[in-house]
Amino acid sequence: MSGFAEVRFKGSRKDYYSFGELDLRPGLEVVVEADRGEDLGMVTAVGAVAERKCSSSGGCATPVPEKKVIRVARKDDTSRAQSLRGDEERVRSVARKLVERHALKMKVTEAEWQLDRNKLILYFTADKRVDFRELVRDLARTFRTRIELRQIGVRDEAALLGGVGRCGRELCCSTWLPELKPVSLQLAKDQKLSLNPAQISGCCGRLMCCLMYEHRTYVEARRRFPREGRTIRTGRGEEKVVSVDIWRESVTLRDQDGNRRVATLSDLKQEVGPGLGRVRDRDGTRPPDTDRE
Repeated sequence: MSGFAEVRFKGSRKDYYSFGELDLRPGLEVVVEADRGEDLGMVTAVGAVAERKCSSSGGCATPVPEKKVIRVARKDDTSRAQSLRGDEERVRSVARKLVERHALKMKVTEAEWQLDRNKLILYFTADKRVDFRELVRDLARTFRTRIELRQIGVRDEAALLGGVGRCGRELCCSTWLPELKPVSLQLAKDQKLSLNPAQISGCCGRLMCCLMYEHRTYVEARRRFPREGRTIRTGRGEEKVVSVDIWRESVTLRDQDGNRRVATLSDLKQEVGPGLGRVRDRDGTRPPDTDRE
């Protein structure tokens, strides 16, 4: 019986493998089949969980992965991997000098040796397409191995390099975040945050990943309130909803004479009824739901 495992490597790189009688569990280091050799990674999911993640990410071209987990990592495997990780700083320095020599507009972000040194992956960022054919030849001659240059985005770069966010904690993308998902400006709008890019952007210059964490809570909370700009009939007649405060559970209203008042959500429900969060327009139609994820 063949099992299914998700294995993560340096940075955010991950792949899926089959395994036989091995007793695998998340957090275990394993040696897997790689291009023309072997590589070392850490198991992050096994069984049905790994299979589901593979299917949802589109990484499963076949029902069972062709590559296999060879063995649980031995002490000499982990020692060799640590030695290679230490050598990658030298590799980055040499690669950056070669990039300068070829006058290429690209930034070498990180380097990753395969466990058997049969392959070297160099991660880089660039604003435009780069012709690095001559660079690859020089790199192959210098390091005497197969070279792969892999272009990544600025968010992936932050995940590789790590750092500290504006919250004072290590970056989520480089510590625990399993995958990087698109973050839209609508998330900040739904949470009534400042739309100043400097205040809602992370170290990578893109919108902060943490905007997603509480978004569902905000959306669910907003559905209990009438929408801003709607006119509702209360105990004082027709009043327009000026603003809502989900934290104080209050609604600011303005009547036809321009007088304003602040009512708690519970008091307003008594005036309008239990369907307050589904208040309709005067013509009987409900406006499109713009708070959806």
